[in-house]
Amino acid sequence: MMRALAIAHEPDCPAGQVEVRLRQRGFEVDTHVVTPDSRLPNRAVPFTDWSRYDLILPMGSERSLTQKDEISTWVHAELQLIRETHIADVPMLGVCFGGQLLSEALGGSVEIAPVTEIGWYEIRAAAGAVHPVGPGPWMEWHHDRFTPPPGSEILAVSDNAVQLFRLGRSVGTQFHPEVDVAHVEGWLAALDNAYLETNGVDPEQIRADVRLHDERNTKGCHALVDWFLDEVAFP
Repeated sequence: MMRALAIAHEPDCPAGQVEVRLRQRGFEVDTHVVTPDSRLPNRAVPFTDWSRYDLILPMGSERSLTQKDEISTWVHAELQLIRETHIADVPMLGVCFGGQLLSEALGGSVEIAPVTEIGWYEIRAAAGAVHPVGPGPWMEWHHDRFTPPPGSEILAVSDNAVQLFRLGRSVGTQFHPEVDVAHVEGWLAALDNAYLETNGVDPEQIRADVRLHDERNTKGCHALVDWFLDEVAFP
């Protein structure tokens, strides 16, 4: 049985439907929670040995690579682990913050996005590329965006950000394919009213939208995982 390691940077950022599909495809999936208390972002659990795994999944986070001082006890170590994993040719699928980590670790960059995207957005194939899983709409929840590493194949974009890139056996997304109803409820439970009001987030609208898109998004997420496994990781 092949083994995957999901890197959940907070307890409410698991691999969700990505993990569900990997298990359906015969993977054993372990999860490492980096910061068990999201109120203490610099109090981290030391990383486990990534070399024991066949696949690495850096997932999302409420933190930002533009504010590394908040996460300095672990973010530099994770960036180095990503570099080493890429050099070792171990497949990685990074989601949102995880995609940003992949980008920065492999020579790209991360910046504050000119537009915060929270909600469901369609994405399109990049010029000359074939977008492997279609326009969605996909869940977006990000304040930052990445510039992919040199040599990357940019596969999908939106008006505001690159949404999907590939470099060798590493793939990064800006959107959140992994979400389902329970996942989004976990996010909402972790947010305070000040954040919701500042960013114009209506929790009831978010709940209604994820219920509307849940079945289709789950199929889309599983299709993305299948593409990643069959075309990128283990062709």
